[in-house]
Amino acid sequence: MKKFRFPTAQTILFTIAGLVTLLTWIVPAGKYDTLKYNSDEEIFERISSEGSVQIPASQETLDKLDILIPLEKFTSGSIYKPISIPNTYKSLEARPQGFAAFVKSPVRGIIEAADIIFLVLIIGGLIGIMNKTGAFDAGISWLAKNLEGREYLLIIMVTVLIAAGGTTFGLAEETMAFFPILIPVFLAAKYDEMVGLASIFLGSAIGTMCSTINPFSVIIASDAAGINWTTGLNGRIIMLLTCLVITIIYIIRYANRVKKDPKSSLLFEEKKSASNHFKGLDHSLKLTLRLKLILLIFSMSFIIMIVGVSVLDWWFVEMTATFLVGSILIGFVGQIKETDFVESFSKGAAELLGVAFIIGIARGVSVIMDDGLISDTMLYYASSLTEGMNKGVFTNAMLFVYAGLSFFIPSSSGMAVLTMPIMSPLADSVQIGREIIVNCYQYGMGLFYLINPTGLILASLAIIKVGFDKWLKFVMPLFIILILVTMVLLTMLVYL
Repeated sequence: MKKFRFPTAQTILFTIAGLVTLLTWIVPAGKYDTLKYNSDEEIFERISSEGSVQIPASQETLDKLDILIPLEKFTSGSIYKPISIPNTYKSLEARPQGFAAFVKSPVRGIIEAADIIFLVLIIGGLIGIMNKTGAFDAGISWLAKNLEGREYLLIIMVTVLIAAGGTTFGLAEETMAFFPILIPVFLAAKYDEMVGLASIFLGSAIGTMCSTINPFSVIIASDAAGINWTTGLNGRIIMLLTCLVITIIYIIRYANRVKKDPKSSLLFEEKKSASNHFKGLDHSLKLTLRLKLILLIFSMSFIIMIVGVSVLDWWFVEMTATFLVGSILIGFVGQIKETDFVESFSKGAAELLGVAFIIGIARGVSVIMDDGLISDTMLYYASSLTEGMNKGVFTNAMLFVYAGLSFFIPSSSGMAVLTMPIMSPLADSVQIGREIIVNCYQYGMGLFYLINPTGLILASLAIIKVGFDKWLKFVMPLFIILILVTMVLLTMLVYL
């Protein structure tokens, strides 16, 4: 018998899209009314299945709708997406999605995810230009020589820095840029691709899971729950430090095994290992002044991106433009001919074209659920599951409810505004603080994010050409450990 080969990321996502299409024939259709603030006319719009109605933008309106959120959260722009109105769920006529909707979903997903897809392609072009200059090879050789005997510092440094970005401004999609750059560094340090993947992806995952001041998760979720975002901050800091230490120790233990015995690598037996994808580094290149300047421009592109996102409210258009300008500047400094520049840029972008398709197909799953009107139904039944529970049991149940919902709603900000007005009042019924619901939302989404195929893991794996089965084999022990630690800490916070 031929050895079973685990399906590709694209096949997995197409299968999920097909199953979700079938769910639209089984799961009852329904929807909550939503409330949106119209800043141009300074008025609320209540949107229901019957249509849109304008109502006064006042605190009295919010109180009547059982939305316990200060009015200024809407007027200041803190809450900029439509939020669900509690107790307004209505069953609707079924809208099952057929074969045509299934086939069109990846195309619509690619269109809806065009912002992140173009970011990924432009980053690919930038990597192509960097490879053309030889700056990567020279820089990696220099770094490998200087880290000799202390390679573990690379794991700690990368994981901590990316986790810092995750916990402060939600560094997630942006990490797609780091894989082609940092994986060769980990390989030069005699580790395998899994170590680099884990340091980058898990750093981002732990950081966003334990967000402290991240405006795209904890702040918007706290606003939607009607509490100050600093409520529960100490508990989130403890969770961040605990999970980060556990994760770093876990990665280093695996990395040390691989360094001592390369055969212990989960990727050792793969004929088409990701290492083949990153071979060809010319270690004879010297780090000249020109190459140092190229590396400086390259690094500054990322620094400018991080500053722009965290301080200047930049988003994908500005980030993408930053990397495009960086590519052009590097081309000038590297004295690359115009025809060679275009060819190298195009080849670099083509390397990440498969990743772009994965992102689009994953977004297409959400498109099917929204069109089939089953997203709100999932939320309605999830909120009903926790009624009448003991507060300790309730808290842990909410953790898993949010983990399950994140499969259908992978967006952290989307999850916050859709669920918090519905879920946060449930905390009052079991006499716990609403910050516990915010924590459950973050930790539930964050934990499942480690293995969620509709998140970024499949796209990340595609960049370094590692199978999903290998990732699951690597991460599952850590996944279980983090679940148990999270449950213990959450339960302690409830009773303290």
